[in-house]
Amino acid sequence: MLQKVLTWGSLAIAVIAAFTDAIPMVPLILVVLGLIGGFMNPLEDVGTRVAYYVLAVALPTIANSLDAIPGIGGYLNSILDNVAITIAGIALANFLLALYNNAMAAGSDD
Repeated sequence: MLQKVLTWGSLAIAVIAAFTDAIPMVPLILVVLGLIGGFMNPLEDVGTRVAYYVLAVALPTIANSLDAIPGIGGYLNSILDNVAITIAGIALANFLLALYNNAMAAGSDD
C-alpha cells in the first residue's frame, strides 16, 4: 500500500511540477520519496538494480529529445526529468542497501 502511495504521489508531483511552480523544492521532495520507496522495497535482483541505475542516467537524456515536439515537448521533458529524480532516489537507496549488506557480509567472515 505504501509503495503504491509513493509511486502515485511522486508521479502526481512530477506532473504538477511540470505545469506550475506551486510546489517548492520539487527535486528534494521527489528524491526523498524515491529514497523512502527504495529503502521500503529493496530490489534484490542485481539486474533490476543495474536497470534502475541506467534508467536514472539515461531517462533525462532521452527526455531532452522530446523538446523537439512543438507545444507539449517541454512539458513531457519536464515530467520525465522529474520521474528520473524519483528513480535516482530509488537507485541510491538500493545502492546504499547493497553496500551495507556487502559490508556486513564481509565483516561476518572474521
